[in-house]
Amino acid sequence: MKKALIVIGMTLACGVASAQNDSQTEYNFLRLPVSAHAAALGGDNTTIIDDDESLIFSNPALLSSVSDKTINFNYMNYMSGVNAASASFNRVVKERASWAVSGQFLDYGSMKEVDENNVQTGEFSAKDISMAGYFSYLLTDNLSGGIAAKFLLSYIGDYNSVACGIDLGINYFDPKHEWSLSFVMKNLGGQLKAYDEDYGSMPFDIQMGVSKHFVGSPLRLHLTMVDLNHLDYKFINHLVIGADILLTDNFWFGGGYNFRRANEMKISTDDSESSHSAGLSLGAGLSLNRIKVGVAYGKYHVSSSSLVLNLAYSL
Repeated sequence: MKKALIVIGMTLACGVASAQNDSQTEYNFLRLPVSAHAAALGGDNTTIIDDDESLIFSNPALLSSVSDKTINFNYMNYMSGVNAASASFNRVVKERASWAVSGQFLDYGSMKEVDENNVQTGEFSAKDISMAGYFSYLLTDNLSGGIAAKFLLSYIGDYNSVACGIDLGINYFDPKHEWSLSFVMKNLGGQLKAYDEDYGSMPFDIQMGVSKHFVGSPLRLHLTMVDLNHLDYKFINHLVIGADILLTDNFWFGGGYNFRRANEMKISTDDSESSHSAGLSLGAGLSLNRIKVGVAYGKYHVSSSSLVLNLAYSL
């Protein structure tokens, strides 16, 4: 029964990422977007320069752009019965340093527990939890660096696993020419306690990105390279592209395309193959004085579409 629970739970948890190689890693909920802005631009973005605390989940160096004492709440309807939520809070220390804390939660809901004869004997639940601390520092007027340290818990029925992970990121921003470049290493670390005797690996991910806002135009373009640690991927499956329109200082809308996600979610029939809009994402955001809201639509599982919602308030 223990192995059955673990197999069922791990199958569901790995479905979060829906990746060929990701199925061999744990804690794949860390790959899901938290920021509505990043989600709208293809789901992976490390270079958006904005007063948006949810972007620290994508690149800890972006914490340097966030206003002091911001409270941020995020929600994702991943699929029917599976929901994710997170919250964060930050402080600016003097002129160049910032710190933040966050909590992240993914609830897979209740599942049937059955015996070897497929007779239901009860129910069990599964969930993933992340608690993290962040620190960023302006190394120069244009260059910032950041680190995130994460403590991870995962539960499947009565069994659990524990892990620690680190994100490292840098960002270079040229405000005169509106260029932003980033390099990020995500989920360095490993399990401290496994579900059983088999220890899994973390969803390690190396990402590079660039954003360009065309001066005098509302258009901003984004290109992100993901999974650069997987050299066996086709080049196009490393690409995430996006564009947003900054109509005013208070409103944006945009869209993006994630080539890897589209490739992974292709469904084949006898005479055709389709990704059913997987990889495509859209979203918008609005700032009202101290309040910021964002919403994005995307597809992160073959069976359902998802909504990402952000709400932030600066004290």
